[in-house]
Amino acid sequence: MTEHEREMVSPDADLDDRAVEGALRPKRLEDFVGQERVREQLSLVLRGAQRRGRAPDHILMSGGPGLGKTTLAMIIASELGAPLRITSGPAIERSGDLAAVLSTLQEGEVLFLDEIHRMARPAEEMLYVAMEDFRVDVVVGKGPGATAIPIDIAPFTLVGATTRAGLLPAPLRDRFGFTAQMDFYRADELEHILRRSAGLLGVDLEDDAAVEIAGRSRGTPRIANRLLRRVRDYAEVHGDGHLTLDTARAALSLYEVDGQGLDRLDRAVLDALLRRFRGGPVGLSTLAVSVGEEPETVEVVAEPFLVRSGLIARTPRGRVATPEAWAHMGLTPPPDAAFGAGIADTAPVEPPDPS
Repeated sequence: MTEHEREMVSPDADLDDRAVEGALRPKRLEDFVGQERVREQLSLVLRGAQRRGRAPDHILMSGGPGLGKTTLAMIIASELGAPLRITSGPAIERSGDLAAVLSTLQEGEVLFLDEIHRMARPAEEMLYVAMEDFRVDVVVGKGPGATAIPIDIAPFTLVGATTRAGLLPAPLRDRFGFTAQMDFYRADELEHILRRSAGLLGVDLEDDAAVEIAGRSRGTPRIANRLLRRVRDYAEVHGDGHLTLDTARAALSLYEVDGQGLDRLDRAVLDALLRRFRGGPVGLSTLAVSVGEEPETVEVVAEPFLVRSGLIARTPRGRVATPEAWAHMGLTPPPDAAFGAGIADTAPVEPPDPS
């Protein structure tokens, strides 16, 4: 499977997504669609800090890619009227990298640290002190003669974003005053986002076409906007540029995104699980080999959405297809098929695949 084929329903952003998202992002909290509870909580945090005339507590945003964490970070800076500095965990390879960023912050500035769980451990320990005491300790020299020089930094607000909150050490999580858990979006919220994006892109989107695209967007605004752009391309090439229901269905069929948002890899995994292994249980390695992919690709790329959609279950004995998977693929389960009832286990660990 090529990268182009997979990226249609991948929640990760490519260069094209980043360029378009910059134009489509809302600039104010009241214009942000979805995440009602997070918006209400965040509004209280920001307004309370503004009334006290102080920088708000550090904020941690947790959730899958494409749900709006970067957008909210930009909105936070905008609402506070403060500058925004953006960096990422992988870019902080040493404590000196973090010290260079922190020492140049202005008072009240918002520092957005994406993928904070991937930051180097020495930098992570430096961040503890910076978040609490607004100070960094720069070590000069090596060995017994090394000296730590404390440097005061301007009070700032750290906005951390992570897709793997479980990988954050407890001391770091505890230093955030507010944690926002980003959920997947409802279909009606995605429809609202699609209509707004269509207006900004200058395309005519019919309501039933918006419903169709939203239903295939896997609860993720980034995927919804990407599919909208592909439907727009199809309408401009094969039609009059008007985005109708028939146009949306034809375009999404061309890109092999089905009515539930599954793509070729998702359906290949289900097909192998159902046809070759009679619904399972089957080990991850065996399942990956059967579809010609690496186990990590199946586990990280395809499996989360299939599990969230209730199409497969992870059990101590391996992956098991649910009744919904048989129905989705239009197949009749054999009498001895294991549906996962009673053996599903929330633990993601499975024994080594003997195959």
